[in-house]
Amino acid sequence: MTTPVTIIDYGMGNLRSVQKAIERQGATATIVSTAADVANAEKLILPGVGAFRDAIAALRERDLIGPIRDHVAADRPFLGICLGLQLMFDVSYEDGEHEGLGIIPGEVVRFQLPPEYKIPHMGWNRLRNVRASTLLADCPQEPWFYFVHSYHVVPSDSSWIIATTDYGIDFVSMVGRGNVHAAQFHPEKSQCAGMQLLTRFVQPHATP
Repeated sequence: MTTPVTIIDYGMGNLRSVQKAIERQGATATIVSTAADVANAEKLILPGVGAFRDAIAALRERDLIGPIRDHVAADRPFLGICLGLQLMFDVSYEDGEHEGLGIIPGEVVRFQLPPEYKIPHMGWNRLRNVRASTLLADCPQEPWFYFVHSYHVVPSDSSWIIATTDYGIDFVSMVGRGNVHAAQFHPEKSQCAGMQLLTRFVQPHATP
């Protein structure tokens, strides 16, 4: 039996596509926007598409930062997606300098790439597993996922790194510790591998 999943609505994110992808795995997925609902979540997803500055401001305005930090500190199942990954870091340098959630030490920086590489990084690319992850246990080696981003995370604590991806540079594409995970790619747009990852997230054995 699956555990209900809570998806945070802070005004920025492809909420319905994430919700539908979770529901296809047989789980209940509820979109919420209040601190109380986030605080009561069993499994929490922080999605996001757009600018870091606007996103962290929206989380602050809705008083959601504290409940998100508490959820992660309690090691309850958590999945950050795309901008949701970047928000977990200390600081982003997208259009200035902006403080993040401070859950993972490190920063978010713009790609500095050879001229033949386009920014944003958009399309399918492979993961290079750095260490094992429960969420990738059913995926093939070096699975393909779908990316759309111009900035990438640089953890200062390498123990968080689960996988990297090659796009002109080798950047960190997935992080995790305990029941807390976050990915730069979009599992809800990543067909088979994405559905395998989300299945592991919603199943009780996915986050031991």
